[in-house]
Amino acid sequence: MDCRYCHSAVEKSWFSNIPASSTCMNCHNQVLKDDARLALVRESAQTGRPIPWVQVHRVPDYVYFNHSVHVTRGISCVECHGQVNRMDEVYHAQPLSMAFCLNCHRHPELKLRPPELVTDLDWRPASQADQVAFGRRAMREWNVEALQTCSTCHR
Repeated sequence: MDCRYCHSAVEKSWFSNIPASSTCMNCHNQVLKDDARLALVRESAQTGRPIPWVQVHRVPDYVYFNHSVHVTRGISCVECHGQVNRMDEVYHAQPLSMAFCLNCHRHPELKLRPPELVTDLDWRPASQADQVAFGRRAMREWNVEALQTCSTCHR
């Protein structure tokens, strides 16, 4: 399932929105519709009260991260969030630390992929050489600036 179905603002906004329970129910009125784990979702859809979501992926308040810049430049959700499509319950797959982010900013050619494959969490390049060649070409053509100055993230 495409991440953008639920997180519809991720290409337009600095944050990845949390869907309304009505969005969840578009599928879950048929898929796992009686599953006890979805009781909060069903209740929210019926009452209109928001779901008390627990934020799993969090960076410190002093860190600015813009989802739209990354997603529209070919950085897949899987790079930071892991294979959410294979998780029974979402967990931290990556540390989201400064070192983690800087490693990607130092070598973005290793992470870039065609924009139409950004939400395909199972996609893999044919080879490392293909990935590097594509990534270097994409950096030039898309004018990717993997900034490493402090003010890029610390604002």
